[in-house]
Order: sequence, then structure tokens, then C-alpha cells
Amino acid sequence: MLTILDHLPAGLLDLEAEQLSQILEGSTLIHLSGQQDPPLFVSVLLHGNEDTGWLAIRRLLGHYQDQRLPRSLSLFIGNVEAARHRVRHLDHQPDFNRIWQGGDRPEHHMAQQVLDQMRQRGILAAIDVHNNTGRNPHYACVSHLDDACLHLASLFDRKVLYLPRPVGLLARAFADLGPALGLECGLPHLTNGTQHAHDFLEQCLQLDQVPAHPVDPDAVDLLHSVAVVKVPADVRFGFAPPDDHPPDLALDLVLRQALDDFNFRQIPADTVLGWAQQGIPLEVKDPLSGADLLSHYFYAEAGQIKTAIPLMPGMLTQDERGIRQDCLCYLMERYLMERM
Repeated sequence: MLTILDHLPAGLLDLEAEQLSQILEGSTLIHLSGQQDPPLFVSVLLHGNEDTGWLAIRRLLGHYQDQRLPRSLSLFIGNVEAARHRVRHLDHQPDFNRIWQGGDRPEHHMAQQVLDQMRQRGILAAIDVHNNTGRNPHYACVSHLDDACLHLASLFDRKVLYLPRPVGLLARAFADLGPALGLECGLPHLTNGTQHAHDFLEQCLQLDQVPAHPVDPDAVDLLHSVAVVKVPADVRFGFAPPDDHPPDLALDLVLRQALDDFNFRQIPADTVLGWAQQGIPLEVKDPLSGADLLSHYFYAEAGQIKTAIPLMPGMLTQDERGIRQDCLCYLMERYLMERM
């Protein structure tokens, strides 16, 4: 299931993400030698509809086509089949960013092969490039709060999200090998996201080492996930018309328009998020313990779903398939550096 190469196939850098299956048979790990070792590991297209990582690395490697890379690079191109269809993952596939910590499916074994390869080679750092399906600022995700991870994250953006769950994240698995980040670069295929990711990857290639001294608390705006909000599989849901006044409640749950306006903003208690025929048809859980937190964050009043306390959501989206395959959003709080 995994192809391992030591060169870029001819014509690969000319292709868009959805065309990669013309050359690649599936998930591919490409080792490229450079002036320094160990390599920088870069993962793109774990989710097939998130193309910024591919666009950024394509631009970067195009620049170095006639010269040696400043550092060796190991490039993992993830879900080529899903990229062909421009979806997060196909219905018969697992999420490729949930397969990195064990399991019995072929995809789990493929992920273990990648980890074994990089454990043998060592890494300077691991960078996994993603997009959001809703409008969000750019930010880095870390699963460990060590100084090297936070230094690396701060080179990308001040906003850093501590995300130790869910299980199976690539960055979480690679953190055992070295500093590891997920980059969230906004919506797919936008120039500013591609440029931001490209510039960061270029900067990483130029590093002699990742700094490991204590991080200045002013250098990062550190957040952590305190709840995951999902729409249960048996709940029929959709979005309200533009005036945010649903004409009827034929669905179990109607969410307000432009929910992603709230991303990374503190919204007050009593904010209306949607409407429901009965109760609150959402699942809200602590990402670590799995405890039910629904009543702590939301309440129902006269058919409306409202926030019970001030809260800060992230990754809110209006992509219904994305909500089904992942979640509606995360709820976040600021994480004081003193806790570290």
C-alpha cells in the first residue's frame, strides 16, 4: 500500500493534487537527499480535499529542481485516491489522520511503515500540512508541550492549539521521534495559505536545529481544546437560510448561517447557534476523558440552541460532509504557560 522512492517521478511537480493518481499508485514516501541530515519530514494530503500542503511543497521543490536541498527532505503524500475525488476520505477509507497509533487495517500498517522508515533515518522535525473546511485563522497544532515543539510552532504563527487528542494523529505519533506540528492553513487552494506554508517549510529546511530553550510566553498565544462538538450520525441536520430564520423544522437540527464567523472569537453566553425540534441534538465531550459536557456549554430555550457560558469555538464549518466525517467544532480555552 506504500510506495517508497528516492527521487521525484518525472512530471510530478506539474500536477494538481487531484491529478497525482496519474503518476502515483497511492500513498507515497519520497526521500530526497540534501546538504544536511537528519531530514525534515513533511506530510501532505492526509485529507484529499486539503491541497495547500501539496501546492506549497510543489512550489518549494520546484525552486530547488536544479540545486541541492539545504536539508534532506522526506515527503509523504497521503490519500492520493481521495485527492482524485477532492474529498477528505472515501467512504470505505479511514481518516488518514487517525491511523498513526495502531490498528489492523491496511492503512494502519502503511502508517507504521512510514513511522519505521523515519525512525531509522531520524528527523529534524515533522510537519503535517492541513486546511480547514470553515474560515479560520492560520495556526499550528501540537500534541506535546515541549519547548522544541512550541518554538517550531511559533515560527509559523502566534496561535498554537494544544491538541493531545484524538488518538491516531500523525503529529502525535511523530512527536516520539522529534518536534512535530500540524499546520492549519485556512481554506484550501488560497494563495495566502500556500505562501505561508511554503515560507515556513523553507525556513525549516534552513534550520541547523530546532531551538529547545524555554519559550517566551509572549511568543505564543497558546490554546487548548476543552470539548469536541459532534452531530450524532442519526441526527438530520442542515443550515438555516441567509436570514437565519428557518421557515420550518423539518430537520432535527438547523444550524445558523455563517457559523464559521465565530471561529477563534470569544462569543457571549446566550448566543443562538441553531434550532431543534427537541432538546439539543449534539454530542459534546471532553477530548481526554470522554465526559459528557453538553449541559455545561449549551442549553435549549423555545426551540433555540444557545451557549450557556462565554466560549471560543474553532474549526466551525458549514461543510456537511466534513461535519459528518470529523466534527462540528472544538471548544477552546487559553492555556497558561505557567501550567507547563
